[in-house]
Amino acid sequence: MRKTRNEELDRLSIEEFKESEKTPLVLVLDNLRSMHNVGSAFRTADAFAIEKIYLCGITAQPPHREIHKTALGATDSVSWSHEKDTTTLCQQLQQEGYEVLAVEQAHQSLSLESFRPDSDKKYALVFGNEVFGVSDEVVAVVDQCLEIPQFGTKHSLNVSVSMGVVLWDLVSKLKF
Repeated sequence: MRKTRNEELDRLSIEEFKESEKTPLVLVLDNLRSMHNVGSAFRTADAFAIEKIYLCGITAQPPHREIHKTALGATDSVSWSHEKDTTTLCQQLQQEGYEVLAVEQAHQSLSLESFRPDSDKKYALVFGNEVFGVSDEVVAVVDQCLEIPQFGTKHSLNVSVSMGVVLWDLVSKLKF
């Protein structure tokens, strides 16, 4: 066995990616502080062919050296925009037919493994601030909260890890 070389991976060009069919998911980043987490969101969104990323509130925007460190060029392939207010954006996405799901520990949250996405629906996934999580105002307007089961002593995962776990779970359920 040997590792596959990059040129053997047969990846899409940026132009081909932009024209390709996307997974019916968008990411909403609610006031993320870390530019490395923002870059990771772009890289993960590219890996799973996500439609778009919404950078809300204080979430940093490309171009920035610290975002680029982890995005590795994905800011050029993944569609994104900046929105001032996460709550307003979530309500707008609902009006556009998205089911808005916050990834948050909340009363009556649904454990991730129990969630069955409908392939005929579009979903917006809200990920929150590294310290405070998804804001209370946003939790109050979303359609559902999804919670990642955890079994250790810590109360949460890093937001970029949470994005990877949730996106892999939903993409695998939708595509496989």
